[in-house]
Amino acid sequence: MKYSVVEVVVGFVVILAAALFVYEASSSVDRVAGNRISLTAKVIDAGAIRAGTDVRMAGVKVGYVTSVALDPKTYFAEIKMDMTDTLVIPSDSTLKIASEGLLGGNFLTIEVGGSEEQLRSGDEFEYTQGAVDLMSLIGQAVFSGKE
Repeated sequence: MKYSVVEVVVGFVVILAAALFVYEASSSVDRVAGNRISLTAKVIDAGAIRAGTDVRMAGVKVGYVTSVALDPKTYFAEIKMDMTDTLVIPSDSTLKIASEGLLGGNFLTIEVGGSEEQLRSGDEFEYTQGAVDLMSLIGQAVFSGKE
C-alpha cells in the first residue's frame, strides 16, 4: 500500500490531538496533592454529587468527593470527601451543594465560618445545605400565580 504525505500528516495530527485530549482530561481530574484530611457531611438531597465531584472554597478546588451513600438510620445522603491538609476549616463552616448554572454540573462549596476550632480528619460538617431542585422551583414560580 502506498500512502500519500497528506494522509500521514493528517494521521499524525489526529494522534497528536488525541494525546493532548487525554493529557488535558487526566490533568483536569487531578486529585489533591500531598497529605489529605477526610471529612464527612450529611445532606437531605445529594442531587448529582458523585465520587470525583469537586470540593471548592471561594471557587478554588481544594478536594474531591470519595463516596456518596445513604445513611440507613437518618435517610440522609452521607458524603465523604478528601481535602488538602494545609487548609484550616473552622468547625462552624457550611458545606453547600452548588450548581455551575442551569446546564452545568453540581459541586460542593465550603462557606467558611468564624470559629476558632477547626475541622480535623474524620470530622463531620455540622451545617449543610442539600441540592436545590431548579425544575421544582421554576414550576412553583410558574404555577403559584394561578388561582
